[in-house]
Amino acid sequence: MTLSADNFAVSDHVVYPAHGVGRIVAVETQEVAGTALEVYVIGFDHEKMTLRVPTKKAKTAGLRSLAGSDVVSKAMTTLKGRARVKRTMWSRRAQEYEAKINSGDLISIAEVVRDLHRADNQPEQSYSERQLYESALDRMAREVAAIEQIDRDAAVNLLTKSLVKAA
Repeated sequence: MTLSADNFAVSDHVVYPAHGVGRIVAVETQEVAGTALEVYVIGFDHEKMTLRVPTKKAKTAGLRSLAGSDVVSKAMTTLKGRARVKRTMWSRRAQEYEAKINSGDLISIAEVVRDLHRADNQPEQSYSERQLYESALDRMAREVAAIEQIDRDAAVNLLTKSLVKAA
């Protein structure tokens, strides 16, 4: 169901930039500092976490519907592209990759997956590179899985096949 950010319904899948794909469990009214506040209650099963986002702040918080098929196809095309690794210090690149992952933008996340992917014949990744790669791949796989209505592992296989074809 594709709705504007102010109009999510219970049981809709949504993407929150810092946490990825979640599901709206309820829309509640809570009292905060004496004021009634309507909030989306979002459950993130993979993190065993619940997040409450005020309905009026949902758009500014970055809460969005799952990506459309056009965005998914652009992201898959991005995976097949050539890795673009800047020649800057790793700490700077790591910060940029982290920012892209937390942006919640599927295409930006695909760029991180593409840039950090290592084929079998390439040198081993450092621990922090592997952590960022796994984080980006997981975030992308969860959204693709929710869109395609498949499980996360099937989505990872789908993404990995695209990466291997590119290499």
